Amino acid sequence: MQKGLVSLFCLVSVLLSAQNKTSDSFFDVNYFKGYITLHNNDILGLISGHPEGVILSWNKKTFGKEAWEQRYNYPDYGASFIYQNLKSEALGNNFGVYAHYNFYFFNRNLMLRIGQGVAHTSNPYDRIDNPKNIAFGSRILSSTYLMLNYKKERIFNRFGLQTGLSFIHYSNANVKAPNTSINTVALNVGVTYNLDENDTEYINDLTDEKFTESVKYNFVFRSGINQSDIVGSAQYPFYILSAYADKRLTHTNAIQFGVDVFFSNFLKELIRFESTAQLNNGVTGDEDYKRVGVFAGHELFVNKFSIETQVGYYVYYPFDFESRVYFRAGLKRYFGEKWFGTLTLKSHGARAEAVELGIGIRL
Repeated sequence: MQKGLVSLFCLVSVLLSAQNKTSDSFFDVNYFKGYITLHNNDILGLISGHPEGVILSWNKKTFGKEAWEQRYNYPDYGASFIYQNLKSEALGNNFGVYAHYNFYFFNRNLMLRIGQGVAHTSNPYDRIDNPKNIAFGSRILSSTYLMLNYKKERIFNRFGLQTGLSFIHYSNANVKAPNTSINTVALNVGVTYNLDENDTEYINDLTDEKFTESVKYNFVFRSGINQSDIVGSAQYPFYILSAYADKRLTHTNAIQFGVDVFFSNFLKELIRFESTAQLNNGVTGDEDYKRVGVFAGHELFVNKFSIETQVGYYVYYPFDFESRVYFRAGLKRYFGEKWFGTLTLKSHGARAEAVELGIGIRL
C-alpha cells in the first residue's frame, strides 16, 4: 500500500511539473462496446456477447514546424494501449500496444486515427484445453485499429470529449494455425486532457512548388515464417524477391508497377499432404511450390514513413492456393535517401497468408 502511494505521489509530481513546460501533448481515455463481425461463418460459435474494453493513448501534437505537418493538416502521433474483453470463454481477453497517427478534417472536429501494433491473447487455441478457439492459433497477434471520432478539446479547462466508431482487428497472419482472426466494430466515448495550458500557434508558411522526380527502381527482400491452414502442420520460412519501378507524382503520392517471386516453403508440405490424402482434387505432388506475380501499387508518404498498398496477380501459378489475386498493405520506413525497411501483410481477400518483414533499396 505504501509503495502504491509513493508511486502515485511521484506520478502526480511529474504531471504537475510538466504543466510548467510546453509538452504539446495530450492524453485520451476511451471506453468502447460493440460486436464481433461475422466475416467467417466458422467463428459463429465463438460469438457469445458484446465485447468491451478501454483504449488509453498518449498523443504528441504537431504545429507545422516541418513541411509534412502542414501538408497533412497538423496530425498527431503517439502510442496506445488497448484492453479488450471479447465476452467469450474460448476467446478470452486481448491486450495490445500500438503506434498511431491522428489525422484531422472539418476544422479539426473530425479525427481519424490509424494504429498498428502487437497484441497478446490470454486464451489461444489448444488442442486439449481450448479446441474451440479457431480464431487465434498463437498468443502473440498482429493488430490494427481505426477510430473515426467527433472530437472537441478544452470544453472544460484542459478537458475535452470525443465519441464515434472504432474498429479493432486481431490476426497472427498464419504464423500458426488456426487463424480465422477477429474483427470488432464498437462505439466509443472518451475524455481528453491537454498537458499544456494553451496550445502552440500553428505555422502556415508552406509554399510548395510542383514536385518533379524521375522514375525510381526498387529492390526488396522479404521474409518471415508461416504455415498452412492445417492445424498441427509445421512452420516454415518464406522468401520473397521484389523489383518494381515507382513514379512519385506529388510530395505525398507515388504509383508502383513491379514483379514478385515467392518461395513459400509451407506450400511444399501442403502439396505433399493434398497429394497423399486422397482428396481427389488432381494434386499429384509434382507441382512447383514457387509463384510469380505482377502488381500495381500506391505509396502515401508521411514524414520518414509511408503507407504501401498493392494488388497483384500470379502469372506463374502451378498450384492452386486460395486465389490468383493477392493483396499487400503495410508500413515502410526510410533510412536516408535510398534504404528502407518494410512491415507488410499479404493476403488473398480476407484470408491472410503472411506478415512480411523486408529490407530494400530505392535507386
